[in-house]
Amino acid sequence: MPIKIPEDLPAYDVLTREGVMVMSEDQASRQDIRPLRIGLLNLMPKKIQTENQFARLIGATPLQIELSLIRMSEHRTRNTAADHMKSFYRPFADVAASGEKFDGLVITGAPIEHLDFADVTYWDELRQVFDWTQTHVHSTFGVCWGGMAMSNHFHGVQKHLLDHKAFGCFRHRNMAPASPFLRGFSDDCVIPVSRWTEMRKDEIDAVPGLDILLHSDEVGPCLVEDKAHRALYIFNHLEYDSDTLKQEYDRDVANDTPVNVPCNYYPEDDPSRPPQNRWRSHAHLLYGNWINEIYQSTAFDLNAIGH
Repeated sequence: MPIKIPEDLPAYDVLTREGVMVMSEDQASRQDIRPLRIGLLNLMPKKIQTENQFARLIGATPLQIELSLIRMSEHRTRNTAADHMKSFYRPFADVAASGEKFDGLVITGAPIEHLDFADVTYWDELRQVFDWTQTHVHSTFGVCWGGMAMSNHFHGVQKHLLDHKAFGCFRHRNMAPASPFLRGFSDDCVIPVSRWTEMRKDEIDAVPGLDILLHSDEVGPCLVEDKAHRALYIFNHLEYDSDTLKQEYDRDVANDTPVNVPCNYYPEDDPSRPPQNRWRSHAHLLYGNWINEIYQSTAFDLNAIGH
């Protein structure tokens, strides 16, 4: 079954060319089925790139998915055309006022790691989002800074600045092979990492109810389950395209920003050679498992979510 997105959303053509099944509103209305309603709260500056990345993963399961794009109410992006935002995104304030509910919500990262959480301009509204998920979303997936922010809000876990950027592709150990979210995972896997902050294993382990599912000896915890809040937090980037780290590296080099060549990414660490994607299969497994767990446990009547 396909993912339902507007025909004029750029992701529609991108995913169609890749062979991902997509369908329009008109096609979906002729099917007698309740799609899973998944929201994407997109905090990344390159909105369209991020839409493509997550739509690709959550649209690859046998279930029909209805994707809704959400933005912070007052924050205005400088990197995506205003007409795109107006056409495809709804401010969170409107979503909350409508009373509608979602089977799942992805909260992306944001390039604001250097700021204390309280110094983020939309922090107060984002905390409202986190609390709103407890009554209006069946399962929430916080990604990178989004996952760090959620674990801080609900549990007070702090993020810590690194003395150098964790940048590249790092091996992670499967700490919970029996977890339904890691169904089909190898004993270890390679995951792209791009961040200036970290969450520490001992601090997460000290919080009852937080379970580390994937961990790297080099870059720390990666995937954390928070059963009480029906949430997953991933601090790294399985959703990245093959060339996303390359784009970040090339940007930093062009801006004379000190940056190391992303580790274990280019063949023989040579930036002149095309990078290799060694995480795509595990990305599809993780997000497919998340969608499957939602399908197995969500209420048929969306109004029952949160009760």
